[in-house]
Amino acid sequence: MKKLALPLLLSTLLAACSSTGPEATGAKVEDRSSGAGVATVTAGSTSGVRIPALVDPNNILSKRSIYFDYDSYVIKAEAKPLVEAHARFLVQNPNETMRIQGNTDERGSREYNLALGQKRADAVKQALLLLGAKEAQIESVSLGEEKPRCEEAAEACYAQNRRGDILYSAAGDY
Repeated sequence: MKKLALPLLLSTLLAACSSTGPEATGAKVEDRSSGAGVATVTAGSTSGVRIPALVDPNNILSKRSIYFDYDSYVIKAEAKPLVEAHARFLVQNPNETMRIQGNTDERGSREYNLALGQKRADAVKQALLLLGAKEAQIESVSLGEEKPRCEEAAEACYAQNRRGDILYSAAGDY
């Protein structure tokens, strides 16, 4: 199953990144679409300065968790707009940095969960890089099962714990 997951992830990410517009050449284009909910922030903002778009609950950038299926590190299709929005933010703000924390539910050994959490964080990082973010902007770490959102032994609770959390220095997250 894992052998099928990586090629599926890569093909999904590559399909999401394909573009023939000005963005593919690196040309700057003004985005006048209002559906994405991503506010343009000046590229000169400094790390550590709170950026309103990152904490505004009506902005997609305030959503910072990407959820995964059981025993998987494949980014779900429903998370694609969220990943794209965060990638656009990083491209527009080259001085900003983020940390992605990979999390798992409590099932599995400590070592297995640390490895799976790292694969989840790395999957999100790779997607952001394919969408134009720079390597120096993103750090990926695993917390394994050590930072649960929910502690009940139920599937609904486990699902909340299988995630990659995005933390920004600009939002004061770390």
